[in-house]
Formats: sequence, structure tokens, C-alpha cells
Amino acid sequence: MTNTFILSGVTFVYLFATLFYVLRMLRGREFWGRTATFLSLAGLTAQTLALALRWKESYLLGIGHAPLSNFYESLIFLAWAVVLLYLIVEWRTRSRSLGAFTLPAAFIAMAYASFSPDVNSRIQPLIPALQSNWLVSHVVTCFLGYACFTVAFGFSVMYLLKERQDGQKGDEQRQTFVTFIPSVEILDELIYQSVVLGFILLGLGIITGSVWAHNAWGAYWSWDPKETWSLITWLIYALMLHARLVRGWRGRRTAVIAVIGFASMLFTYLGVNYLPGLHSYLK
Repeated sequence: MTNTFILSGVTFVYLFATLFYVLRMLRGREFWGRTATFLSLAGLTAQTLALALRWKESYLLGIGHAPLSNFYESLIFLAWAVVLLYLIVEWRTRSRSLGAFTLPAAFIAMAYASFSPDVNSRIQPLIPALQSNWLVSHVVTCFLGYACFTVAFGFSVMYLLKERQDGQKGDEQRQTFVTFIPSVEILDELIYQSVVLGFILLGLGIITGSVWAHNAWGAYWSWDPKETWSLITWLIYALMLHARLVRGWRGRRTAVIAVIGFASMLFTYLGVNYLPGLHSYLK
């Protein structure tokens, strides 16, 4: 299929974009950064085209659904969302060093998708539980939220490295590397903004999922592992935002909580799929 061929190529585009972003930080030459940005934009454009072709092909096959129905497609969409959000941040901040810590997530998601069973990469009819108009709204909001948390994780890692290395003296190589990382104040604000957006989107995803669950299974909430861990993840980020607004937590504390929240998000997305539950079809 044309769309899978394009997506396979996009995986390598994101790999080279990641390498060039890293070179930009190590060598300090803007040429590598511009090349990385160009590759990221090209990859995003090609991936958007592939998703559109996959959607169109599903209608040609008489199936007709958005490419968001299984694990393979969700990984592809997550990678797409991460790159889109990153490029928006890069455009706003004019800092290409951020790409060295966010583009790897898109590449890993695409590479992981390529190892999925071949049957998952094929367009298939929706199972009865997914045959609903709520599919797009629920999946899109959840995975846009996941993408925001992934980007926030990358910024948190940068913050922790920057804070640690700012206190070290006499190591010229490290100091040169640090000069290409934005200040801790900028990173702290980027973490906060990413988490706020992700918090809102995941909240909408939980709400739309509850309504969908009532229509499909007759109950708004069943304490399914996926539902439970989605709520846990949402509460972790709620704690972070609450502590920031009420207790004034900033900097290292919020970066650490963002890392913990990302770990919870990964378990919500990947780990609970292998537990018995209503969402076990997402393996």
C-alpha cells in the first residue's frame, strides 16, 4: 500500500532530523539546524499525506473510517502530533535545540509501529465497539494530550540537564553544549504550557471516552485498566498544576513531576494493553 511505503520512509526522515538536531547542538552550526527543520517539515507533510491516503483507501475498500482504529495507527498519529507540536514550539521560540530532545520520540513511535504485526498495518473493518462517531473525537483528544506530555517530557529532561550543568565550572565542552539549550526560565514556561494543553486535551478525552463507553457498554465508567490509569495520569498532572498555582512550585519540582507523569502516560498507553479489560483490542 502506498501509505505504508510513505510512512516507512518518514521513519527514516525523522531519524535523520534527530541526528541533525543533535549535530546542531554539538557543533553549533546553524546549517544542521535548518536541515533538521526542513526534514521535520518534509516528514510531517509526507506523514499527513500518508494518513489522508490511508483514510481515503479505507473508503475505497468499503470500510470508511479514520486511521485511528488500532495500535499501529495510534502510534503513527502520536508521532505526527509530536512533530506538529514541536514545530509550532520551534517557530514560537526560534530555538532548534529543542528538537534534539523531542524528535527522538516521534522516530521511536514510528519505528515501534514498523515492528507491529503486518496485519495491523493493513486497513481493516472496525470491530463493533469502535463503530461510533465518538471514535475520532476521543482518540484525537487523548493522543494530542499524549503528544503534549511527550513534548513536556523532552523539555523536562532539558531543564534537569541545564540546571545540573549550569552549576558546573571548568568543563568547557559541557559549557559549550549548554549554551545551545534555552534558559531554565524558558524551559520551565514551556513545560507548564505543554502540560496545561495536554491536561485539557486528556480531560476532554476522558469525558468523550465516558460518553462513548455509555453508548457502547452501558456504563460511563467501569474501572477498566485503561480508564483507571488515564485518570491516574490526569491526576498527576493536576497535582503539578495545582502545586504550581497554589504552592508556587516551579523549576525542578515541576520538571520531575512532568517526568513521572510521562512514565504514567506510557503505562496508560502501552502497559495496560496487556492487562485484561475492555481496551485489550488495542495491542
